[in-house]
Amino acid sequence: MAELHPSAPNHSSNSQRRAITALAITAATLIFLLTGVSLWLSYEHLHDVGARHGFADDPIRAWAWPATLDLFYAVGEVLILRAALARRIDWWAISLVVFGAGGSIALNIAGVGEGAQVLDYVVAAVPPVASLLAFGALMNQLYRLLAPEADPVVTPVVEAQPPAEPAEVTAPVIPPAPVEPPALEQEQQDAAPDPEPIKYSDPRCAVIRALYDQGTRPGTKAMRTALIQAGFGDASDGFIRGTLRAEVERHEPHLAHLPPAPVAFSA
Repeated sequence: MAELHPSAPNHSSNSQRRAITALAITAATLIFLLTGVSLWLSYEHLHDVGARHGFADDPIRAWAWPATLDLFYAVGEVLILRAALARRIDWWAISLVVFGAGGSIALNIAGVGEGAQVLDYVVAAVPPVASLLAFGALMNQLYRLLAPEADPVVTPVVEAQPPAEPAEVTAPVIPPAPVEPPALEQEQQDAAPDPEPIKYSDPRCAVIRALYDQGTRPGTKAMRTALIQAGFGDASDGFIRGTLRAEVERHEPHLAHLPPAPVAFSA
């Protein structure tokens, strides 16, 4: 008997499911918190950059300017999330995230200015980079959640059994076919029905057919002579060749290939 032993458990216990759900909620909460703090720090720094470069006298525009990058980033993240739920890839959304995140990182670093210490550039780059990594971690968990679960592999285990002894196979004996005596074959040939005689539409065709028995194809003169001797009246050359002889050779096409009969020349 073969028993099926699953190589992996089919279902997790209820306690394991609750623990996994709790960890997933905790991770998502921390990711959202990290993303919010990172975006706030990045937005604040970009506001300072805008205030130093063109918006010093207009605080409202200085606060609105970072949104030209961070909103691209936020819109791209929402579209990527929607595409993930639909189980497809949205390259436009990915392009928006790359543009928004790349621009934010570049302007945060450039806003430090020249001659600053390396740590100043690192501090400016950490918030947008952390926001991007947090979103990547969130999408990775979402893709794992939406991925179809593979069926557990079931490996059949077959108990060892002693090899069976080979059965003796005896070939069937086929008797030889009976040999038919030659006399029976001859009787069958003799009993074969004779072919039916050819029925011509004109009785004069039978007179012309007899001339082929000499092994040659009769000419017009010989056929006319035979018809007169048989008691039929004279006929034209075209009728004898094109009608009477043609009907004979239509029934027996091989007669047309016989050599022509020799023509006798009278002195």
